[in-house]
Amino acid sequence: MLIPIEQLLLLCVGFFIIATLYSSVGFGGGSSYLALLTLFLTSFFAIRSIALVCNLVVVSGSTYLYFKNGHAKFKDFLPFVLTSIPLAYIGATFRLKESVFFIILGCSLILSALFLAIQTFELNKTKKEVHDYPNYMSYLLGAGIGFLSGLVGIGGGIFLAPILNHLRWKKAIKIAALASFFILVNSISGLLGLITSNALSLPLKETICLVIAVLLGGQLGIRISLKKLSANGIKRVTALLVFVVGVRVLLVNGLSLFSS
Repeated sequence: MLIPIEQLLLLCVGFFIIATLYSSVGFGGGSSYLALLTLFLTSFFAIRSIALVCNLVVVSGSTYLYFKNGHAKFKDFLPFVLTSIPLAYIGATFRLKESVFFIILGCSLILSALFLAIQTFELNKTKKEVHDYPNYMSYLLGAGIGFLSGLVGIGGGIFLAPILNHLRWKKAIKIAALASFFILVNSISGLLGLITSNALSLPLKETICLVIAVLLGGQLGIRISLKKLSANGIKRVTALLVFVVGVRVLLVNGLSLFSS
């Protein structure tokens, strides 16, 4: 076991809370899984692999419910995923140096936090109307975010949703459905990339415990939708957590580079 049992139990509680909160607003929680895992693990192969698997578990249930309730249509999502799937796969096959990975991870976490915080201030503006955009924008967004998601081990929905809300692409519920589906397909693609590049690392006990935690949390968040809590409040607290850990990742990695 890579993580002592006491720390693993604490990590499971954290993953359960993250899955509950994120699933209630249409995300998988990948950025926050990465943030917590960097505090307990040093292997970036294990960090990326566990985060992707947990992402996949949470958004599978969300995506099913979005399609079941008519909020998701393949024709609207196709331009995004056609480019994101291969680029997420390519991103996941990159065998980065550990120092480079953590720099990219830290910057990605900080960007994730900023995008998530910005989204909470854009929601009121995006309810009034939607705009039509040429399909090439969907392809470009899918490609760029897909590559980044595969590179660092997240589904990418936390980047995509705020951008689409800002652009007023569709109604908020449809954007949440797209984000969930986007995370699902990119997580699968990213995992395949890790497998084919022999970079997949899933410590058995840790993975099983964390998957159970996010499965329970994800199902809880989907079903109760946290109606008594403010979605914006949840996102802002989560953004603060991800931002702090992203800064910590950069600082710790920067210090290690200077000391080497």
